[in-house]
Amino acid sequence: MSNRIAVLLVLVVGLVFVGSNSIYILNEMERGVLLRLGKVVNPDIATGLHLKLPFMEEVRIFDGRVLTVDAPAERFLTLEKKALIVDSFAKFKIKKVEKYYTATSGDQRRAEELLKQRINNGLRNEISKRTLHEVVSGERDELMEVLVASLNEVADAELGVEVVDVRVKRIDLPQEVSQSVYNRMNTERDIEAKEHRAKGQELAVGIRADADKQREVILAEAYSEAESLRGEGDAEAAATYAQAFNQDKEFYKFYRSMAAYKRTFSDKNDMLILDPNSDFFSYLKDSQSGK
Repeated sequence: MSNRIAVLLVLVVGLVFVGSNSIYILNEMERGVLLRLGKVVNPDIATGLHLKLPFMEEVRIFDGRVLTVDAPAERFLTLEKKALIVDSFAKFKIKKVEKYYTATSGDQRRAEELLKQRINNGLRNEISKRTLHEVVSGERDELMEVLVASLNEVADAELGVEVVDVRVKRIDLPQEVSQSVYNRMNTERDIEAKEHRAKGQELAVGIRADADKQREVILAEAYSEAESLRGEGDAEAAATYAQAFNQDKEFYKFYRSMAAYKRTFSDKNDMLILDPNSDFFSYLKDSQSGK
């Protein structure tokens, strides 16, 4: 009995082992090929549950999603022979599973290395046809489109993959060129700043001169208006005095004489030599005779 149970257990274990090596599942995110004694018999396995011959057939499964490969930063020359350091990356996915397997033996790292070489070669060719301005801004999108199209031709034929997109992460000038460019830009900005300062000073001088001119004009007009008003006031005052004094001419004569006496005799040290019969002393004489 025990021998029979042992045999049954061995058979069950064998069946489980054979079954596990005969059944495999391929999900939607995977691509695979079926090999029989190392030869491809199914170049693109559909998703789902499948059977294979144990020990004779082998399934190689690869990542079917869009993958990213970072190309190393490389030095390229533009049409004007100006050096650029370009750092880029690409998005790709497996298109022809059999071609991908035979070209890379299913090694994703090998596929990425081959694709990096193709990307750098493509960038070198496209950048060499364009100026620095076109690479940096002018035709950058067009450059990427042309590069993707040319890479797809090579990648499809040689690697069995589809390049979805290629993008430049950064474009830098070499260190020695960057310093010279910085120095030149600094000099140009200094010259531009001096030009702006000179224009500002010239404008300031013009504004200041115009302000001084307007100030002189305003002062002159104000002085003229003040003198005119003063003359009108003096004339009006003279007319008022004349009208008032004309009402009693004798009083006006007396008032003027008193004012003259006051000014004449205000200082005791003054000496006045006049004819006693002069009209200047007429009111003094009249006052004495009145006494």
